[in-house]
Order: sequence, then C-alpha cells, then structure tokens
Amino acid sequence: MRRHALLRMVTIALFTSAGLAFQAGPDGPYKVLKTAKVGGEGGTDYIYADTAGRRLYITRGATQAREATATTPAVPAFEKRLAIFDLVTLEPVGVIPGVGGNGATVCPKTGHGFTSDHPQPSMFDVKTMKLIKTIEVPDRFSADGIYCDTSSDRVYIGSHPTKALLVVDAKDGTVLGNIDLGGTPEQTIGDGKGTIYQVLQERPGSVAVVDAKTMKVTKTYPFGDNGGCNGLALDVKNQILFAACSVVGPPGTPNPTESGAKPPQTFVILNAKDGKILERLPLAGSSDGAAFNPATMEAFSTQGNGTMTIVKEKSATSFEVEQNLKTWPSNGARTIAFDSKTGHLFAMASEIGPPPPPPPAGSAPPAGGRGGGRGAAIPGSFTIIMVGIR
Repeated sequence: MRRHALLRMVTIALFTSAGLAFQAGPDGPYKVLKTAKVGGEGGTDYIYADTAGRRLYITRGATQAREATATTPAVPAFEKRLAIFDLVTLEPVGVIPGVGGNGATVCPKTGHGFTSDHPQPSMFDVKTMKLIKTIEVPDRFSADGIYCDTSSDRVYIGSHPTKALLVVDAKDGTVLGNIDLGGTPEQTIGDGKGTIYQVLQERPGSVAVVDAKTMKVTKTYPFGDNGGCNGLALDVKNQILFAACSVVGPPGTPNPTESGAKPPQTFVILNAKDGKILERLPLAGSSDGAAFNPATMEAFSTQGNGTMTIVKEKSATSFEVEQNLKTWPSNGARTIAFDSKTGHLFAMASEIGPPPPPPPAGSAPPAGGRGGGRGAAIPGSFTIIMVGIR
C-alpha cells in the first residue's frame, strides 16, 4: 500500500477520548485518563513515548486481507509500519511504511529513531519520518526489545535466539558490538553513568549488569525462585531495580495456587549495586513491561490481563503495593511507556471477539488450531490507553 493512502487510513481512523468505567475501585491515585481508538490492523509488542519529541511510537505488523463473513466485516491488507501519534492528544501524526518489528526507540540528540525490525533493524529520521537505513545483524539474530541510552547515544537491541544485545551508534547506525548475555533478554535500562541492566527471561530469572564502555557483562544478579521476567525499571537515585516476573520455581514447576503460597507474578526489588533482594511484592498478573517515576517514587508494571500494578517506594528499603488498576476490560494492555514530563503512562490493546466454537465431536480440528480458546481481535478496535493521577 502506498504511503499517502496508508497515512490517510490512519488519520481517518475512529478516534475517541474518554475516561473508562472499568477501573478498579476508588482506592489509589491512578485512573485511566483517556483512550484513543486509532484502529488499524497488525500485531504489536512494545509502545514507546518520546518525551523530548512529544510523540508516541507503535510498530504494527503486516496482515493479509480478510473477506467478510456472516459475523465480521472485510479487512484490507496492511503492510508493516511504524505508527506515530501525538503524546498529548493521541492523534495520529504520521506513518513510516515498511518499518515494523517489535518496538521502537528515539535518541533525541541525534534526531534518529530505531525499530527492532526483522530481519534487520531500521533507522529513521524523526523529523521527516523517513527510513534512513537498515542495520546488518549477526547470523540468527532476531530483534526484540530496544532501548536508547541517551547519555551515550547508543541503542541496545536484544535478540532471543542469540541471547545477546546488539549495540548501535545512534548518530550513524554503525554496529559497535554484540554483547553475549548468557540468557534471553527482555527489557533493558541504563543508569546514564555507564552501566546497562538487562533482565533475563530464564527460570530462575536474573539481571545481567553490562559495562557500557567494554560492552561486557560484569556480573549477574540471580532472583532465586522467580523467573519468566520481562519488565525492568530503575530508580537511578537510590540504585534500586524493579524486575517484573511471571512465574515461580524451576522449569516444569506448576504455579502455586494454595492460600498463602508465594505469588507466581512478582515484582522482585533489588539493590542495583550488589544484587541484594530487598523485597518481593505481588503483581496483579503476568507482566511484560515496567517503568519508574522518580518524581513520585513509584514503579509501574503492566500485565496482560488488563491491569497495572503501582508500587510505592517509601524509602530505599521499604516498598508497598499502592494500587492495582484495571486498564482494559479484557486481556491486553501488557506493555508500558512512560512520559516523564507529565507523569502519564501508556498501554495499548484491542477488543477481543468471542472465542471460536470447538469443532464438532469426531471432526478434525481446523487448520492452525483446535478451535475454541481466545477470540480474535475485533478489526478497527486497536486502542491507546493513557493513565495518570486522578
């Protein structure tokens, strides 16, 4: 699809802005402030807020056209693309076609943005919203998480198959190195002083500590029983890490369900200097992203069951769950972006249709599955969610 046609489709997509009625009760300071049903099809993973440029970036995957059925409308084909929105109004401001992947990031001082695209990550011009180049990667590298360390203008791109971080110079897109992590990377965060922290997904989980100058892992902090960790946030002032983990126990261990058992979804809070575990607090669901607001001393985790857990850092050694907020009426809203200027947080989700019926007894299952289970996303329902103080 040509760029001008695609941009027009995004621009005319249904746009709404309203508070939602499905929030958790009155306890806690946060609520859903606004939603924008921006539509468009295609899968996505991470959402990214460019605080300096006041834009919100969402990668969308390619989709094939679908014919109308008795219960669903026809859906046109969409190419992969990077959709860009105003960070305040959530209105669409542009699209970069042919650029997709799991997520995006921006290094403001360079004027360049990057996506964890496949098979090669992409570099684009923030002002013109045009692709500049694609970036060569090692064999078997498959980009997933992406992070810009603004203190050094370096971009870190994680790869699950190779268990590595690719390091890219944000000024010209040159590959500077490939860091062997010894584990599967998810969210990356830096302290702005030459240290990069990388949460690892294995069971049990851990955080790899990377020296940005040497591009080497200097130590690894284990989490004990907690694993399946995807989100990572950092309180730079007090040097405290918040790792959002989804399971407890070694591989093959069922999640505990009995009363009083250790919660399977856990915020593991640890000292960034020595890895000492300071606290383990329950999350409201399985997390895929975390953030920290130094102005309010709060850590946030978004969960795939449509919830957000807010943890208050009362001191450098004292933490409590402040609120579990319902952000979406069904499953979704599992990744997070943070705007440090306004304190707003962002997630995204689609409305889900009814599950397909199971096949008749004795019949063969449909291609690609057994039938039943989770329903498909409703076309045109893709929505951006803004969360903030009441």
